[in-house]
Amino acid sequence: MIIYPAVDIRGGKCVRLTQGEFNKETVYSDNPVEMALKWEKTGAQYLHVVDLDGARTGMSQNIDVIGEIAEKVKIPVQLGGGIRTIEIIETLLGKGIERVILGTSAVKNPELVKHAVKTFESRVVVGIDAKDGMVAIEGWEKTSEFKAIDFAKRMEDIGVKTIIYTDISRDGMLNGPNLRAMEDMVKAVNIDIIASGGVGKIEDIKNLKETGVSGVIVGRALYTGNVDLKQAIEVGR
Repeated sequence: MIIYPAVDIRGGKCVRLTQGEFNKETVYSDNPVEMALKWEKTGAQYLHVVDLDGARTGMSQNIDVIGEIAEKVKIPVQLGGGIRTIEIIETLLGKGIERVILGTSAVKNPELVKHAVKTFESRVVVGIDAKDGMVAIEGWEKTSEFKAIDFAKRMEDIGVKTIIYTDISRDGMLNGPNLRAMEDMVKAVNIDIIASGGVGKIEDIKNLKETGVSGVIVGRALYTGNVDLKQAIEVGR
C-alpha cells in the first residue's frame, strides 16, 4: 500500500483546507516545491498534488509551480484540480506529471474520460469525492446526482484503472477515515482504490490497509506532525 503525501496548492502556496472549504485554510509553506522535496527526502514513493485554484475555477492555475515540482523531484507525481480538457492533460503529462486526476470533468463529461483513457491509459485517474455517498463536484461546492459506488462502476467500465476516493466529511478533520465507505468501494469494483480523507494517526493507516485499498493520501496529519511519514510508509509496506 502506497502512502501519498499531499501537497495542496492555492495562490502558489502549500495549504490545507478543512472539509474542502476555501474559507477554512491553513498555510503550511510559501514554497510547495520545498515541501515536495521534503516529503521525497523523507522516503515518499509518490506525491499527490492538488491545484485548489484549478479545482474551483475549472482551469489549471498553478502550472509553473507544479511543473517545477515535477522537474525537481525524482518520484512520480499525480495531479488533480481543474483538468478538464485533453489539451491540458497533454500539457501536464509533457511537464513530467505521471498521472492526472479527473474529478468534476469525469462527472460532467464521461466522453472526455473515454478519450483520455484510450489515449493515455493508466496515466488517467478518476477522483471521486463523496458527500453522504453522493459525488461532489466543482471544488466540492456542488453535489451531483450520482452515487459514488455507481459512478465508480461506470468509470471501471470505461477502462479507468485507479480511483481516488475521498470522504469530504472526514477531510482535514483528523478524526479517522470512513472505513466502511472505503471497504464498500473496494468490494464494489476490481480496480485500485486510493483512500483520502480523515487520516489523523498511524492507526488509521493500519485500519485502511485492512480494507484492501491500494494507497492512502495523507495531508493535514503530516503537516501537524500527528503522523510520521517514515512510520506510515513502514505500515504501508
